[in-house]
Amino acid sequence: MQKITQIIGFILMILSFQTHAQQSVAREWNEQLLDAIRNDFARPTVHARNLFHTSMVMYDSWAVFDSQAETIFLGKNFGGYICDFNGIDSPSDVASARHEVMSYAMFRLLNHRFQDSPGSAESLAAFSDHFASYGYDNTFTSTDYSTGSYAALGNYLASEIIAFGLQDGAHEESGYNNLFYSPQNPPLVLELYEDITEIDPNRWQPLAFDVFIDQSGNVYPLNTPDFVSPEWGEVVPFSLSPEDLEILNNGFDSYIYHNPGTPPFIQNSSEDGFDDPYKWYFSLVASWSSHLDPDDTTMIDISPNGIGNVDINNFPQTFEEYRAFYDYLEGGDPGAGHNLNPYTNAPYAPQMVKRGDYARVLAEFWADGPDSETPPGHWFTIMNYVSDHPLIEKKFNGQGPVLSDLEWDVKCYLTLGGAMHDCAVTTWGVKGYYDYIRPISAIRYMAGKGQSTDESLPNYDPHGLPLVPGRIELIESGDPLAGSGDENVGQIKIFAWKGPDFIADPDTDVAHVDWILGTHWWPYQRPTFVTPPFAGYVSGHSTFSRAGAEVLTLLTGDAYFPGGMGTFEAPQNEFLVFEEGPSESLTLQWATYRDASDQCSLSRIWGGIHPPIDDIRGRIIGEEIGIEAFTLASQFFSGTLSVESLEAQNNIAVYPIPFESELHIKHELNEETTYQIHSLDGKLVFKSSSNNNVSQLDLGHLQDGIYILRLIDSKDDTVAIRKIVKR
Repeated sequence: MQKITQIIGFILMILSFQTHAQQSVAREWNEQLLDAIRNDFARPTVHARNLFHTSMVMYDSWAVFDSQAETIFLGKNFGGYICDFNGIDSPSDVASARHEVMSYAMFRLLNHRFQDSPGSAESLAAFSDHFASYGYDNTFTSTDYSTGSYAALGNYLASEIIAFGLQDGAHEESGYNNLFYSPQNPPLVLELYEDITEIDPNRWQPLAFDVFIDQSGNVYPLNTPDFVSPEWGEVVPFSLSPEDLEILNNGFDSYIYHNPGTPPFIQNSSEDGFDDPYKWYFSLVASWSSHLDPDDTTMIDISPNGIGNVDINNFPQTFEEYRAFYDYLEGGDPGAGHNLNPYTNAPYAPQMVKRGDYARVLAEFWADGPDSETPPGHWFTIMNYVSDHPLIEKKFNGQGPVLSDLEWDVKCYLTLGGAMHDCAVTTWGVKGYYDYIRPISAIRYMAGKGQSTDESLPNYDPHGLPLVPGRIELIESGDPLAGSGDENVGQIKIFAWKGPDFIADPDTDVAHVDWILGTHWWPYQRPTFVTPPFAGYVSGHSTFSRAGAEVLTLLTGDAYFPGGMGTFEAPQNEFLVFEEGPSESLTLQWATYRDASDQCSLSRIWGGIHPPIDDIRGRIIGEEIGIEAFTLASQFFSGTLSVESLEAQNNIAVYPIPFESELHIKHELNEETTYQIHSLDGKLVFKSSSNNNVSQLDLGHLQDGIYILRLIDSKDDTVAIRKIVKR
């Protein structure tokens, strides 16, 4: 009875809130940006940068009038670019001044960044209409803020960001072009099903189309799209540390942060190719393709009761651990689900759906659909969804006072934007250097070579696919795929999604799953897109999503979505774009931000875009970047950027990292120092004080994982923030 009363009270509390509140000016401009991204070419790197630079503009427009916070760009040396600022008179109406500075700055910056977009006519008109709706004058272009004009300050801030962007390493002035990279493999002409057994199976292969339409639905000017941003590691980051940077050469200098190491190259198998990591990873992608059929009667529980809650401290490292983490035949990961919703104290209601519907919806939802705001923009939409939730408490890191909508938005956007930008810098630096192959090429290559399981069987080749009964087999005489003259006998067949050749009308047709020639394998994507035009390793989706999950967890001070669950509706026969479906309506559900991130990662395997090795190493990098971005942003917000110099001045050392039970701290503060340790969901898990310059903290009671350590001096100022790891 008590539990029922709790649930009823919880529902009534939700209903007592307004669903939609008045949005802040920052939120309104962010929505303008997201719409413009959807109308532009789908370039994750470029738009991660746009999201970050606009977030800097909006944050500085707010921070310049705050007594505690520090600006990030205005009046600072950011990435070697000095933005001079002589100050401006304090306004009598701070809210109005912030609104004016932010609007002029965003209007100018967005017009500059999207002037050459394929959707420029629509986007620039939307910017003008939105700007005019505030009553501002778009003919006022002065940047002389010495007159006390807040409009001029906005124009000046935009002009400085624009100037910075023309020299930050992105090659914006020449259309974000590549200077040095060139592909090692010839293009794959998809429709010809040509023999590609002479390519380098460890390197990326471009794709050739009659017409290439990117993820945002834009017709691309080239039929063989270039590798997007292989030199992006040189772009000025937000929080990435020079200590994590390596400059390596694979034909040109590649700037790589958080180097994940070399991916597995194909082995010359001595039978049993299933034991070759390369063959196992890529053949798993083919195996999961067999799940993409609404006629598959397999039912799974996709509620937080049935999936999610993967142990964040046990991502696989060895090949054997990868094999235990991913279910090769049935799909999914070892997530055990959640027993209770922590907000209702009630179990999550099961949601049984067809695996074939779930996997297809997952692949399309996390690919961002036909009007893509790209993965970094997708996490901004999730952030906005969280901010709109009636149960959200807008307290930074879940602590302190409730923030105004504007302060909450600018702080969230800067943190998330910085993380997304750093993910792009890191991931595409890695992609450009390792230049790793995608499943579309790897699977067709190995299928063309033959089978690598048994030398006594036909068509053996050390580079062939491993045979897996029911998934990857040899064609025998009498098989429907054998051909009229048995010309395909001995070739590889794969039980998989049949591909776009079997869809005449995407509004009514479903390709289904069946045995197909292995050399005809397709990812679950549109035939005019197939695979993103850049190397696979590491997964951008996994990196962006893991960083986004860490940022939202830290910003809200809670690992869970407000109310214990985030949702997205996929209505029957309406959601899927390039074939009909899903066959029944379903709701994607996530208890925690990390659950959403992990689901995104799996979607790229079901979608045929990434093997597991691309996924996990991306998740690990994303987790590190999310924490780094939050830590640095927190210093801007609290005005403690002097922490870096104080750390050096006081010779602060924290060791060992990782630690098992005891953590040692040495410093030269010569005063009482407080040590606070927070979990990644923002909770204070340890606190102590000492007058000694050398302290030993007994932390054996903490669970293994990543934590944030703060050193606070006698004036209650934070003098050090460190990431610590318990193992």
